Amino acid sequence: MSDSKPEQPRDPKHPETITQDLQFSQVSARVPDKVSPGVHASGVLLLNGPNEFILDFLQQMVQPPKVATRVVMNPQTLASFIRALDENVGMYDQKFGPPKALPTPPPGAKPTPIDELYSQLKLPDDMLGGVYSNAVMITHSPSDFVFDFLATFYPRSVVSSRVFMSAQQVAPFLNTMKRSFQQFLDKQAGEASKGPPPGAN
Repeated sequence: MSDSKPEQPRDPKHPETITQDLQFSQVSARVPDKVSPGVHASGVLLLNGPNEFILDFLQQMVQPPKVATRVVMNPQTLASFIRALDENVGMYDQKFGPPKALPTPPPGAKPTPIDELYSQLKLPDDMLGGVYSNAVMITHSPSDFVFDFLATFYPRSVVSSRVFMSAQQVAPFLNTMKRSFQQFLDKQAGEASKGPPPGAN
């Protein structure tokens, strides 16, 4: 029996560099001690740039309101999160019935501009960069949903943030993500239809 390993593919431009596609499946994720207790959120602010979405989970019962955790994910991950949460909400409704709807804003109420919202929020310096997530595990009970945001890298997935939300808050959160993601897609489609700017290579 030979102990030799198969030759790994080499980059023709850099023959000294060996590349290899790593494939692994995880059925569990490591939960760091500081993440294990999770945070409770009573609201979410959703922001997006050209390459990422930022989910700021809020604690609004404290004064001043604070960002409990900031999660950063790419558009593909957000799209997967939306699909998975949509399925979970459907399963929740079948098992427990739809949760009681949250009160709606009074007629004529105008949304607060985003810069004004953030001027009122407490956002600690150590949270400005957020935590990265490229996968999400969702569980629920009759009263709560739990989101385990994962950083799935070789060799082991890790929970980068754990968020608890009441079942009542999840449907509005899901609708916000759907609207925001559709606006993102519409903007991308509009920019693509304009073509590259003059002089671009």
